[in-house]
Amino acid sequence: MAHIDPTGPNITNPVALLDASLRRNAAAPLITYYDDASGERTELSAATLANWVAKTANLLQDEFDVTAGSTVAVALPVHWQTAAVLLAVWGCGATVLDTAAQDDGRLSGADVVLASQDRLAPLEELDVPELLGLSLHPLGMGMAGYSGPARDFALEVRTHGDHFAPWQRPDPVAPGLRVGELELTLGGLVEAASELARRMGLGAGDRVLVDARVAAEAGPVAWLLAPLAAGASMVLVSSAEVSGLAQRAASERVTATFGHRLDGIRELGRDA
Repeated sequence: MAHIDPTGPNITNPVALLDASLRRNAAAPLITYYDDASGERTELSAATLANWVAKTANLLQDEFDVTAGSTVAVALPVHWQTAAVLLAVWGCGATVLDTAAQDDGRLSGADVVLASQDRLAPLEELDVPELLGLSLHPLGMGMAGYSGPARDFALEVRTHGDHFAPWQRPDPVAPGLRVGELELTLGGLVEAASELARRMGLGAGDRVLVDARVAAEAGPVAWLLAPLAAGASMVLVSSAEVSGLAQRAASERVTATFGHRLDGIRELGRDA
């Protein structure tokens, strides 16, 4: 199976993996997100995701001065908007502090915190310089019924441009991700993603059904960057109704799964 060479030209930042998807097929579905609890289905092409990434990066850079040396805490679930936020931070050359499995108290060291609306209340009590709340609405709408101090991501991001240029060229040896005691550089994220894709047997053209609960435990290198590094697309499923996954896999033309075993479809990391 074909994989992107992480030592190739310009592949020194995770956002360049999205650029590679754009060059292959900008209009093809890249992330399809399901929430079985709410009935949501949202599909993004590489071009649409890139648009969200550019707007988010411009918001972070222009409004919050996020650039090389900045730390952005991400207190968000596995979601299509989370993918845009992560790639935008890396596009700025900044560090993601991934808080999926951490105490919110550790967020106080970040320059900016982006959190889902349901996590805002405890964060408002911390010494956080800048706080952005995400409704995670399927249509990108703002936070309903919220009156706290956090700025509304959905309202802020829509006014920013569709093309992004960082103030400083991201340094591939600068910190890119901190999770607990683990730290990876921006370039190291690309290398780790490519190596993980190879070990999992993930290849170009694969369409991967990803269980959001398992993905949250595995981290963004596994659920987001490894598929991008391999040239694959993702079907993210939150609150999965297991009884309907086989039919969904068929309708979405899934070729591999991460976090579920389905008859006739290989499970990444086990059937490679």
